[in-house]
Amino acid sequence: MSREDVLAVLSDNARYSTEDIARQLNMEPEAVEATIEELEEAGVIKGYKAVIDRSKLDEEPVRAAVELNVTLDRETSYDDISSRLAQFPMVQSLHLVSGDFDFMMQVEGDSMREVSQFISNKVAPVPEITQTVTHYVMDAYKEQGITFGDGHDDDRLSISP
Repeated sequence: MSREDVLAVLSDNARYSTEDIARQLNMEPEAVEATIEELEEAGVIKGYKAVIDRSKLDEEPVRAAVELNVTLDRETSYDDISSRLAQFPMVQSLHLVSGDFDFMMQVEGDSMREVSQFISNKVAPVPEITQTVTHYVMDAYKEQGITFGDGHDDDRLSISP
């Protein structure tokens, strides 16, 4: 079994014990532990997180997807801009993308006002950022491969003429 096999099992469920992973992959638990430790030390595994259906919480945070266009100069790279933006705790993810804009940034805050002020006061003033487009997340149907909902495909009653 390979590192990729261990990663696939962990990606499916990071709460599996070393013994569970070993059984699934027909490996010794010690080999699984060594592989996971190697992946963590190499920085391949950055952490373990729960996938949360925020609609089930009493207070749901406001999330937004923000498109960013940038103009680079000789001294500034995409890495320079990303390191400045990634330092903000409100930034949940940041990706360099292809297409009509350069970066896709996921932001989370306590209110629309907080998110808007963050974009206006912290992101837009970055000299290389030429345009921001903010899309507020209205509902989440799937996160990190996990589908949300009540398990019913369609709750409407069937009515036929």
